[in-house]
Amino acid sequence: MKPLNLVFWSTPIGHLGSGSGGGVELTLVNVAQALMQRGHRITVVAAPGSAAGVQTMLNPDRVAQASQRGGALTVLEVAGTPPISAQHQGRETPVVIPSQSLLVAMGETVREMESQFDLILNFAYDWLPLYLTPFLHTPMLHLISMGSLSDVMDEAIDRVLHSHPRAIGVHTQAQAATFRRIPDLGDRCFVLSNGLDLSRYYFNAMPQEHLGWIGRLTPEKGLEDALAAVAQSQIPLKIWGSLENEQYWQGLQAQYPQAPVSYGGFLPTAQLQQQLGQCRGLLMTPRWVEAFGNVVIEALACGVPIVAYARGGPAEVVRSGQTGWLVEPDSVSGLVAAIGRLGEIDRHSCRTQAETEFSLEALADRYETWFQQVLTA
Repeated sequence: MKPLNLVFWSTPIGHLGSGSGGGVELTLVNVAQALMQRGHRITVVAAPGSAAGVQTMLNPDRVAQASQRGGALTVLEVAGTPPISAQHQGRETPVVIPSQSLLVAMGETVREMESQFDLILNFAYDWLPLYLTPFLHTPMLHLISMGSLSDVMDEAIDRVLHSHPRAIGVHTQAQAATFRRIPDLGDRCFVLSNGLDLSRYYFNAMPQEHLGWIGRLTPEKGLEDALAAVAQSQIPLKIWGSLENEQYWQGLQAQYPQAPVSYGGFLPTAQLQQQLGQCRGLLMTPRWVEAFGNVVIEALACGVPIVAYARGGPAEVVRSGQTGWLVEPDSVSGLVAAIGRLGEIDRHSCRTQAETEFSLEALADRYETWFQQVLTA
């Protein structure tokens, strides 16, 4: 595929590298690195602070290699008030545009620049990019980063599918299935999975005697189930992620005083993979349908098996009995039983799955196939 000029519309929930935007931040940077390696030139429209944040997430060696092939990455920062995340609103919450809206400022910037680009790729889980799609001359594609959370979003996605077939991308079929108002979404969208810069994740064959849990510390991530499980097993649990809800975290500590846990904060990739690789296993306990779960493939890349609820994206990634264990959703006893069977998993199989399915090269192939279909149509 010939090199393209691409503009990425970033998440407006915090700046890239902050952790506030969740897994979409890592996804955006990895997609950018994968495509830069193919010679594509990318401009990211993002919140203030993102330029420095992206630098901490990029692999300098890959950036240098990409530069030799003509690939480049520029971050254009746009100021404004961020919206409230869709996870923290109800299904029927109406659209509210805050004063000096960051999302609107991003949209104006993209609209003013669109003639310079071959494609626009939107990472923002919000109504405005979807609404603008038919009004732009440059094709705009949308990576939907979460499951169905809002009636407004569902309707906007459905409208884009009718006017611009193949403009919607998702991570997994399980994610697509949550959009019940769009029953054929899984057949009409492009399923992209995800990928990692595997050179930044090191295989660890000799773990220590503790488990890991990674994610934003908010109720929808179900951290209380992980605490309940380790309170029973008495295997130490190390927790990493953005502390979004201090009251929630303090309440969990008070509720499970016997749970051997420690919180290590939000770590950049280089530090996180070192800590993660030492874990016997990674617990995934979401109360909602995870669209994919980047932490799953980060763990696999380090050779760490997964214990996850058989719900959402992780259920399509984990090979139960080979690279981890899938258990009945919301079952603490199931978690405890699976923790006891982690020794049956070959850690080399975890790394092999990551290398086979989730490399940046495989990720670039999927995105270029998507781009080619849209540009040809």
